[in-house]
Amino acid sequence: MREQLHDVHEWLLKEHSGTVCADRLHAISGELARIHELGIPGSVVEMGSYQGAMALWMRCVLDALGDQTREVHVYDSFSGMPAPGPQDSAHLAVGELVSTPEDVCVTHDTWGKRPPQIHPGWFDETLPEKLPTGVSFAYLDGDFYASTLTGLRHCVPRLVPGGALMADDYADTAVNPRAWDGLPGVKRACDAYFGSPSPMTVVVGDGDLAFGRYERGAAR
Repeated sequence: MREQLHDVHEWLLKEHSGTVCADRLHAISGELARIHELGIPGSVVEMGSYQGAMALWMRCVLDALGDQTREVHVYDSFSGMPAPGPQDSAHLAVGELVSTPEDVCVTHDTWGKRPPQIHPGWFDETLPEKLPTGVSFAYLDGDFYASTLTGLRHCVPRLVPGGALMADDYADTAVNPRAWDGLPGVKRACDAYFGSPSPMTVVVGDGDLAFGRYERGAAR
């Protein structure tokens, strides 16, 4: 499985370069290894799956770790992007990034991997009822303020002790000046949800990675 993991890594960088980079893959694999090694229970969830590239990576990493029974859930409108709000940039327009649940399945079938549990619909429609009660790792890739805030409101309370959340496009340029800041609504949503001082920490990669990380502490 380790050899296949390398092959999937290279394939994703080639075929899904618009949504995947080496820094993202490294950060996600590190988090999955952590929850596996510590025996942290709970499902893995992704909010904003597009064609399933990152979901495939998560499945492959879990399988390589011997964690084949851990469930992966993905949530996407499959109708493209909603309209950006006043907290967002104009980098993405309404209707962009349209995909289908079948696209996610095809991405997994390419490598003979079990597809995730797919939940089509807007986050505010699917997350309240279809988010697992225990989440070990969450990857938020909603791009916009409202989508990110909705994801946080539903996901953070369901993180198990020691579980973690990563927000893609969280650009804190004061900490990491190299971070790409094209979707400022993500950090604004995190700041609005967590307040100040924020428990989010910045994940720095070799390139312009913009990642924020939150870990839920142990139960008191």
